[in-house]
Amino acid sequence: MNDKISMIERYGDDLTKKEYITDPAIARDKEIKDCILILLTPEKSALLVGKAGIGKTAIVEGIAYRIQKGMVPNALIGWSIIKINITSLMGETQSEGQIENRIDLLVQELAQRPKTILFIDETHLLVNRQGGLDFANMLKSGLDRGTIKMIGATTTEEYEAYILRDRAFLRRFQKVDVFEASQDDCVKILMGTYPKLEKQIGVKLNYTSFIIEKIMRFIVEMTDEYKRIYEISNRYPDICLTIISNAFTYALYDNSNIVTIKHFYKAVCNARSIYPDALIKEKQRFITVFNDMLKNENVDLNDTK
Repeated sequence: MNDKISMIERYGDDLTKKEYITDPAIARDKEIKDCILILLTPEKSALLVGKAGIGKTAIVEGIAYRIQKGMVPNALIGWSIIKINITSLMGETQSEGQIENRIDLLVQELAQRPKTILFIDETHLLVNRQGGLDFANMLKSGLDRGTIKMIGATTTEEYEAYILRDRAFLRRFQKVDVFEASQDDCVKILMGTYPKLEKQIGVKLNYTSFIIEKIMRFIVEMTDEYKRIYEISNRYPDICLTIISNAFTYALYDNSNIVTIKHFYKAVCNARSIYPDALIKEKQRFITVFNDMLKNENVDLNDTK
């Protein structure tokens, strides 16, 4: 009887089998193309590097979505992208009666599993620090032989602090710089993402596309780079998605099956990601921009909780 433990089944999440309501990587065609080209290159893997909150994981999900839909070169058709949290690989597991290192088991499994791409977020944790296990070294031989294909993701700060120091590990990767989305692209991302929130939270946005886009653009403008609390780690699109999610949550709290302008007003009033003086101005601007809607829906402007 084979008691070999599968690290992929136990700790992995197959992104190519995930249900996607919409394309998770809108306005990221260049980064997706760059990643795919790297994955098609023998003995090379991709490393996404950028600030926190700008959608690095969404890019990987976008590749998985395209694989799922057959929207990739023929060489990638039928491949899987397995996301594994590196912290789950820290430790040992009993397999076939022996105690083995989990990442060693993963490397062995990947060598026997063709057409598999490993996705590890926070890739900098692979690199040996302060006498810890050198996970990067355990992966190097597989990356060299091409038996392991990988997409990594890390922040710019962690890349410079840790990964750049391990030149041998870095040689196996090609860096893909991921920059914050522009305001116009962020509006596109939000317009493509809110249907997912509708399904996840269970409430609907019943306004016209014109009105919804107007609301989304307001939220993008109110979270402009110069209005954000310094180093709050929130950037486009995450900083906007937090406010939109809060509006949906206010609807849920009110036992409403639709999200109204009142719920967006409350979400704006209680936004914690921009400076208080900027928030005062944005709250007043919201009242001005959406004055007709607020009046038509009899919104109590004193009710901000």
